[in-house]
Amino acid sequence: MSTASSWIQQPPFRYLPDRGGFSKPSSRSARQFSSGVVSASASSPSPSSSCSCGYSEILNFDFGSNRSWNQQGRRVQAMSSTAQRKFSLSKGDSDDKNEPDHLLVLVHGILASPSDWLYVEAELKRRLGRRFLIYASSSNTFTKTFGGIDGAGKRLAEEVRQVVQKSKSLKKISFLAHSLGGLFSRHAVAVLYSAAMAQVSDVAVSQSGNSNLLRGRIAGLEPINFITLATPHLGVRGRKQLPFLLGVPILEKLAAPIAPFFVGRTGSQLFLTDGKADKPPLLLRMASDGEDLKFLSALGAFRSRIIYANVSYDRILCISVAV
Repeated sequence: MSTASSWIQQPPFRYLPDRGGFSKPSSRSARQFSSGVVSASASSPSPSSSCSCGYSEILNFDFGSNRSWNQQGRRVQAMSSTAQRKFSLSKGDSDDKNEPDHLLVLVHGILASPSDWLYVEAELKRRLGRRFLIYASSSNTFTKTFGGIDGAGKRLAEEVRQVVQKSKSLKKISFLAHSLGGLFSRHAVAVLYSAAMAQVSDVAVSQSGNSNLLRGRIAGLEPINFITLATPHLGVRGRKQLPFLLGVPILEKLAAPIAPFFVGRTGSQLFLTDGKADKPPLLLRMASDGEDLKFLSALGAFRSRIIYANVSYDRILCISVAV
C-alpha cells in the first residue's frame, strides 16, 4: 500500500493532447492531486464522487513503459471501490435497523381526539424505541364518535390500512384503546381480519401459495397485543352500570331512551336498544363470529388480549361491564 501511495503522489507522466506528447508533472501539482483524492474520498463515499474522477485521471497516464504501475493503479482503484461498497452496505443495514416493524395503534374514547394521547405517546416512544411506530388514530374525533360503533370501526380499519401501506417495513400490529375506543378497535380488527380471510378463500391467492401468509393477519400484519382500558364491552344497560347516575332507578330507566338524543347511534348501541326482530343488538353480535364479520376469531388471532378496568373510583363506567 505504501508503494501505491508513493506512486499516486509522484505519477510518472501525463499525456497532454494539446501539446502532442507526454510531460512529467511537477511535485507541486502531484501533491495537489494527491490531497484532492484524499479529501474527496473522506467527504463523499459514493462511487460517482470526485474521487472516481481522480482515478479516471490517473488512468489517462501512459503506463506502457512500466506494466507494474498499471497493476498498482488497478489495485488501488479496486481497494477504493471495495471500501465504498462496504460503507454503502453498512449504511443501508443501519437504515433498515432504524425502520419500525411494529405498529401500535392508539384509539381514544368518546368525544376525544389524538391529543388525549400526547403524554402516553411520548412516553411509549421513549420506552419502546425506534422499532415501534406509535400511531394515534384520528378518524373518529369528537362528535364522530356519536355515529355508531360499526361506522367508527370501519373508518378506523381504513385508517390502519393507509398507515400500513405508507410504511413498508411494518410486520406486526398491536392496539391500545381507551373506553369507547376499545369497541371501535374490536369492530375494526374484525373488518381487517375478515377481509384477509376473504382473500384466503380467493382462488387466485390460493394458487399463488400466499394463503398461509394471509391467514390470521390484521391488515397484512402479525397481530400481537390487543389491550383495552375501561371499555364497556358489555354495554351500559343495567342497574348501577353508570356510576354517575347514582343508582337512581328513574334515572337509569330514562337513560336508555334519552341516550340517542345526546350521543346518537352510539348511545342506542351502548344501551343495547338498537336490535330488531331479525337482528340482535350490535354488541351482542360482536360477542361471536357472524357470517360477514368474524369478531371472536379476529381477537383470537392476537397473541395476547388484555383488559384493564377500575375496581373503584370510576365515575363513568362500572367494572362489571368492562371485564
